[in-house]
This record gives sequence, C-alpha cells and structure tokens, in this order.
Amino acid sequence: MTVIDLSYMILDMKTEERRNRFTGAREFLTVEEANIHDSVFVHEALEQWADMQKALDKFSRLNPKAYMKLLD
Repeated sequence: MTVIDLSYMILDMKTEERRNRFTGAREFLTVEEANIHDSVFVHEALEQWADMQKALDKFSRLNPKAYMKLLD
C-alpha cells in the first residue's frame, strides 16, 4: 500500500468565508488571505493608513478577484 502525502493542499484550501460589509458579497479565502483581509480592517480602525494600504496592496496581488469583490 502506498501513502500519498497531500498535506500541502491544506494550505491552499479556501476555507475562510469573508463578506463585503456594504454589499454582502462573499468569497472563500485561504487562511493567509483571510488574515491579510482582516488586518486591513484592524489597521483602518487604528487609523494606520500606511499599513492598511500595504495590506490592501498585498491582498490585491494575492487574490485580485476577491479584492474586487470584497474591498474595492
């Protein structure tokens, strides 16, 4: 019997649901994408505009479709 290691796939699974706070549109994100998405709002609440912009930029490059749906 051969065992195949598929654990690397877990990191790429889109399991985290996030919604646009204005439209209600939803997307499923990877854990990394979800963490970056959440950090956008933390930086916004703390008025850390430069850090918020960095997080927005990184998120838009990682997942352009979700960026347009959730944050644009």
